Amino acid sequence: MRALVIHGKDDLRVEEVPTPEAGEGQVRLRMAYGGICGSDLHYWAHGANGEFVVREPLVPGHEVVGVVETDPAGELAPGTPVTLHPATFGTSQPGVEDAPHLWPGGAYLGSASTTPHTQGGMSELLVVRRDQVRVLPADLPLRRAALAEPLAVALHGVAMAGLALDGTPVVEGARVLVSGSGPIGLLAVAAALARGAAEVVATDVLTGPLERARAVGAASTLQVGVDEVPAGAFDLVLECSGVPAAVSTALAAVRRRGTVVQVGMVPNEPRPVNLAPFISKEATVRGSFRFLDEVDEAVRLLAAEPGIGSVVTHVLPADDAVVAFRTAADSTVSGKVLVDLWGGDPAAGAAA
Repeated sequence: MRALVIHGKDDLRVEEVPTPEAGEGQVRLRMAYGGICGSDLHYWAHGANGEFVVREPLVPGHEVVGVVETDPAGELAPGTPVTLHPATFGTSQPGVEDAPHLWPGGAYLGSASTTPHTQGGMSELLVVRRDQVRVLPADLPLRRAALAEPLAVALHGVAMAGLALDGTPVVEGARVLVSGSGPIGLLAVAAALARGAAEVVATDVLTGPLERARAVGAASTLQVGVDEVPAGAFDLVLECSGVPAAVSTALAAVRRRGTVVQVGMVPNEPRPVNLAPFISKEATVRGSFRFLDEVDEAVRLLAAEPGIGSVVTHVLPADDAVVAFRTAADSTVSGKVLVDLWGGDPAAGAAA
């Protein structure tokens, strides 16, 4: 079968790899689309994603959808449309018993964090554990469903804001700032609104992402470097850019006793951050890492809100994978870029 394979920095190839067979407790899928994530871009452009270095051929892709080809247990009929929870979990630790996505020893599709690497889903066929499979509603197009994993990340970020003193979710009725309007930021706009935010304002350094933010429901936008981000004006800030300087801006923008959630990954190295507003405002700052089980909510939301599909701006064939990755790296022109995995979508001509 064919697969996209990263061999190192700037080395992405279409190759023939062994065809996998499904064993007990597994399902074999015919893949339709794979969304290009920031981690995929890092593996391609740098040969590493943070501390995780490509040391052997790596098939990328954890934002994937497809259809069932074979289920040895006979539970899922061939052709059933599905997406995946891309994680397998490690060993429970004290203090995080209810958060298996934080347990050490887990794995994630398309990741060099494990040895051997955990191969991803940008291939013609993929074998996964049955409990990773999520059956999709019949009326949810696969192209839109490819947003389920990154939307789950955004929903988890909103959930990490927690509860207010009166027991209601912080996001309900809140004025929310989304910092950074890349694909995760765009989906954070949609997630915050779905969870009850009264108003969402989005920022970015570029005008194209801001247009896309308004398309998914942002009430207004601010261009970084041109418009001033008002200090102390937001109940909740979802920092999705991962730019270290934006963390200081987020701390300045949140109100007294407001909440900042760091959704975007930042470099694993010391960077200066102005903590004075965090202290003087008694603000809450929380990290958000991947997600637990929000992929199920993401599927329901994508089915209910077709407009979220506008986050997908490009669908390019797998044989042009390098072009697809270059397009995804250029945020002036692209939101979420999908790779069409050799025609695995039985309804490829349908509206997204």
